[in-house]
Amino acid sequence: MPVLDLFSLKDKTAIVTGSSRGIGRAIALAFADAGAHVVVSSRKADACAEVAKEVERRGVRSLVIPCHVGKADDIENLIGTAHKTWGRIDVLVNNAATNPVMGALVNTENSAWDKIMEVNVRGQFIASRCAARIMMDQGSGVIINIASIGGIRPPALLGAYGISKAAIIHMTRTFAKELASTGIRVNCIAPGLIDTAFSQVLIHTPEIYQEAVRQIPMGRHGQPEEIAGIALYLAAEASSYMTGQVIVVDGGTTL
Repeated sequence: MPVLDLFSLKDKTAIVTGSSRGIGRAIALAFADAGAHVVVSSRKADACAEVAKEVERRGVRSLVIPCHVGKADDIENLIGTAHKTWGRIDVLVNNAATNPVMGALVNTENSAWDKIMEVNVRGQFIASRCAARIMMDQGSGVIINIASIGGIRPPALLGAYGISKAAIIHMTRTFAKELASTGIRVNCIAPGLIDTAFSQVLIHTPEIYQEAVRQIPMGRHGQPEEIAGIALYLAAEASSYMTGQVIVVDGGTTL
C-alpha cells in the first residue's frame, strides 16, 4: 500500500466535539479532507452549521448535533444519534473543554473546580465510554483525547485546568490498556500554546506574549492546523500500532 494511503479516512465516520472553532474545527476539516464523514458538535448549533458547510464542500457528509459535554444526556444523544444515523462510529475526538478560572489553586472556588471537572474529565469519560461500547461491537475504532501540556507540567494560574488535563492523560492510558484487545486504539494530544479563542488574551497582550514565547524554543505559538495533522495521523491506519500514547505538540516548551 502506498504510504499516503495510510492517511486516508475515506468513508470513515468521525465525531469531533467542540468543533465549531479552533482546534476542533481544524480537526473536523482535516478529517473531511481525508475523506471522512464528520459529526460537527458544540453547544451552538448555528456555529456548527457553518463548519458543516465547510465539511460538505469537501465532498463528504456532515451531521450537526449540538452538545454540552457537561451534560450526560447531551453526550449520550450525540453518540447515539451519530450511530443511529450512520450505522457506525469509527473515530471520536474528545476536544471540547472549559476553563472558567485563572489564579492560584488555593483560591479556586468549588463551583469553578466542579465545572472544569464536569466538562473536561467527566464529559470525556462518558463520551469515550459510550463510543467504546459501539466500537467494541464493531471490532474497531479510534478515540483521540485532546489534553494539554498543562497536564504534564503544572501551568501558572491554571492549576485546576492542568489537573483536569492530567486526568485525561491517565484516562487515555487506562482506556487504551483495557480496549487494546478489542481493536480500539486510544491516544492523546497535548498541545502547547495554540492560536485559539482560549489563548487570545495571552497572544494579543505583547508583554504577556513575549514572556510566553521566551519559554518556547521554536519562538512562536502554534496554529490549530498543526494539531489537526497529528489528529489525522492518530485517526488513520498510519498509526495502527500505536495506543495509549501522548503526543506533545508545543514547539519544544516541555524540553
